[in-house]
Amino acid sequence: MPEVVILTDDPGWHGARLHEAFLTRDIVVRFASLRDCKFDLGNNPASSVLLPGFESRLPDGVFVRGVPGGTLEQVVLRLDVLHALKLLGVPVYNDGRAIERTVDKAMTSFVLANAGIATPATWVMESPSEASALARVQIAAGRKLVVKPLFGSQGVGLKQICALSDLPSQEEYDGVFYLQRYVESDSDGWHDWRVFVIGDVAVAAMERHGKSWITNVSQGATCAPVDLSEHESVLALARKACRALQMDYAGVDLIRDRDGRLQVIEVNGIPAWKGLQSVTRDSIAQMLVNDFVDRYLQRRALHSVA
Repeated sequence: MPEVVILTDDPGWHGARLHEAFLTRDIVVRFASLRDCKFDLGNNPASSVLLPGFESRLPDGVFVRGVPGGTLEQVVLRLDVLHALKLLGVPVYNDGRAIERTVDKAMTSFVLANAGIATPATWVMESPSEASALARVQIAAGRKLVVKPLFGSQGVGLKQICALSDLPSQEEYDGVFYLQRYVESDSDGWHDWRVFVIGDVAVAAMERHGKSWITNVSQGATCAPVDLSEHESVLALARKACRALQMDYAGVDLIRDRDGRLQVIEVNGIPAWKGLQSVTRDSIAQMLVNDFVDRYLQRRALHSVA
């Protein structure tokens, strides 16, 4: 039977759902952390990347559910492992390059803007004086800003800048200011969309209604189902964002501003979907596994036979 490694430090609910879905396709699942993966370049080149449980061979595929934080050197090594596995012919879902594009908000914003995809005005810099000057100009023009950690998720570390005194110190955000123009949603209350794209298909979506301007489910937002047929423009923009970033799958966050303009706020390369699943009939984990198996594992098996 084929064997797949799910890379995560904490399998939890998502790991359990993926495990169940892989079993329906007769695939054995092992869980491992990228912390425990390593290179061994002194022996057989074919087994130069070692994953727990695969010391003398490679898995048939790798599903990335988590890239642990750490020092710059540790994070680079963990991404190196993903790149190396792909070079050795192991399907990696999402692959290392896709993870790099989306875990780094500056690169995500750059790629989206460079592809002509509507996204909020964004500035990224190291200089506190330049960040202060930018904030002063934006606030004077009646605009709010949002500062975010360059590497972050689930709404942690987001802060609204309404006055110059709100601007945090450089140290609070690890020496980098990622500043984005705050976008007011197009109606009363705080809400936006999360669209889940798999293999260039928007398979599920929801509206998120926040208790505050931060609309992440992990921050207390509630989920409302969305009829996909009624929001074609939202789904099309989400798919366009994923194509620009070359994602196998992603959770895309979008908002429609007061002028009716739809914008991509973020693209998540390792998205959670527990909240979305609560308002979605079909199993998102099964859709992910089916796409991974059908597009990568079966194609690889046919190629090996040929």
